[in-house]
Amino acid sequence: MDGPVRPRAASASEFKFGAVATETIEDALLHLAQQNAQAVQESAGWMGSFRETRIVEFVFLLSEQWCLEKSVSYQAVEILERFMVKQAENICRQATIQQRDKKEPQNWRTLKEQLFNKFILRLVSCVQLASKLSFHYKIVSNITVLNFLQALGYLHTKEELLESELDVLKSLNFQINLPTPLAYVEMLLEVLGYNGCLVPATQLHPTCLTLLDLVYLLHEPIYESLLRASIENSTPSQLQGEKFVSVKEDFMLLAVGIIAASAFIQNHACWSQVAGHLQSITGIALESIAAFSYAILMHSVGANTPGRQQPIPPYLAARALRAAASSNT
Repeated sequence: MDGPVRPRAASASEFKFGAVATETIEDALLHLAQQNAQAVQESAGWMGSFRETRIVEFVFLLSEQWCLEKSVSYQAVEILERFMVKQAENICRQATIQQRDKKEPQNWRTLKEQLFNKFILRLVSCVQLASKLSFHYKIVSNITVLNFLQALGYLHTKEELLESELDVLKSLNFQINLPTPLAYVEMLLEVLGYNGCLVPATQLHPTCLTLLDLVYLLHEPIYESLLRASIENSTPSQLQGEKFVSVKEDFMLLAVGIIAASAFIQNHACWSQVAGHLQSITGIALESIAAFSYAILMHSVGANTPGRQQPIPPYLAARALRAAASSNT
């Protein structure tokens, strides 16, 4: 398949709920919860630093141009995020060693320049790898990628494209099938459907996709507002920001916030029931669900806090985020 990618219909309505046995759902939910707990525990350092708005927007627009599913765009962002974190850590590690040995820092500076010069190539490789994970028979072809890069002024060969993919794979130890927030959202929607949620999962799903896009695009301001609320201070210290990385990497917390915010938009009268179901399913405190959904709504539609119809008190937001942080640890 060396021709251009042909547009295809990819609608959120194609997603089917209620077609899987409850035992399978329970096992899958438990597996996701374990993955999330491990990711939260291992979160540190540079994690989350490369979910910048411009990068995410580039990936989203490129995925849309190539007619890829939403799941592919989220997967590509997460692959690129992990890869760039690895590269940044390697550069800093090498710089520290050279500084300790009193060597000229020319080598690590060269690495930094190379990383910068190849960033677009690496980004496109992450999108292409994500497409291969999702659709083995409808992947983005090398010709399509090379034509796109050429249109941007980047001239590469097929060999360089393959080497770029291999660099990403090796850097991540070939572990690129990373869980995304979308997987958590759709799994929780499936469970809500079995639990008799008043708002149908098929109705919540498209709104969840829209809000998840928005959280990715406004990742920094949304989490900054959560951090400020948690410490009750408008100017967090660097140490406080580093400790908050675990909250940024908690996809289960993000998923319940997305679903709760979507339920409020769809039918705010049912918000309490949906939030209650989410609390019983995940064990996340109701205050944490309220705080997160409030932050999402305030940065999207400017709505008042769910279930209260008035701004959430700072002390409640702080208590909610502390509860989230304590549950992570």
